[in-house]
Amino acid sequence: MAQEQTNIRERERTDLREPRKYMVYMHNDDFTSMEIVVLILKQVFFYTEEKAEQLMLQVHHSDKAMVGVYTYDIAMSKVTKATRMAREQNYPLRLTLQPE
Repeated sequence: MAQEQTNIRERERTDLREPRKYMVYMHNDDFTSMEIVVLILKQVFFYTEEKAEQLMLQVHHSDKAMVGVYTYDIAMSKVTKATRMAREQNYPLRLTLQPE
């Protein structure tokens, strides 16, 4: 029986880099209730009650606050989930991403 030859070469990647990080910002508005903001910070961003209230007040007083730094996929997932939760309660909460 004849042996088959293959032309398979292994490639070695040496240019691996850590993924780029994105900052997630929550913006203040005049309509979204403080309770919904705290709930989103707890359920989506996994903050404690105390830290969520501090961030909510920071958003309220300074127009926006950074609520986390994540890779792009995770940041987009959290923004989408938080926005969906706010829209289900008819609130116009806005979150944005910005490269670190």
